[in-house]
Amino acid sequence: MRLRPTALFSLAAVSVLAMSSCSATASTAAADKAAASPARSTGDKPASPLSAGQLQERLLTAADLGRGYTVKPVREARHEKVTVVGCPALEKLGGEAAAGGVLDFPRRASVSFAYTGEADSEVSEDLYSDSAPKLSAASRRIFAAMASCPAYRVTIGSTPVEVATEKVPAPRLGEEHWSQTLTFTVSGRSSVVKQTAVRTGTVLVVVSGSPGLVDAHVHKAVSTARAAT
Repeated sequence: MRLRPTALFSLAAVSVLAMSSCSATASTAAADKAAASPARSTGDKPASPLSAGQLQERLLTAADLGRGYTVKPVREARHEKVTVVGCPALEKLGGEAAAGGVLDFPRRASVSFAYTGEADSEVSEDLYSDSAPKLSAASRRIFAAMASCPAYRVTIGSTPVEVATEKVPAPRLGEEHWSQTLTFTVSGRSSVVKQTAVRTGTVLVVVSGSPGLVDAHVHKAVSTARAAT
């Protein structure tokens, strides 16, 4: 079985994120101590959560990315049982959740792009909005849990996915930022995906996909998400 990089990410890693954000009311000492890499913020940020429509207007477009990018069709949501083995922190945060790459925040917009310049190169952007305290607390829990386990297994339906994670330096954007690489192995085939998340006020920007594309476009994604509509 072969899964494309962003498909792997949405089916595995973000499924785990959805599991943990569903448990947003449960705090842990590890999460409280997690280093979220705070940075000085600049510019105006919305004081209230944005609507899904407002988030949609702040997503990147193919024109923002440049030549060679095309928007990928929206995939039908899949709801399969997700289990985590080998990472107690993630197991405690979840239980089971539906696969499909959705964090459990009330307002969301997303887009995915394919890049013709390199085989199997993809990048996706997800924007979420909630109150700043809720976004901050949930994001800290999620990344603390994922960073606590360098390797674990996620089973999606009947498909086992081996996951290896590594925390990497995050760009100094927004009030909080996180970045990591994830290596997914399915049936002996591996794909490396990078994820960078930035919280700026009441908006959480998550860019994931081929490492080079994430690095190339995360600054633009954050600046566009912050822009006034």
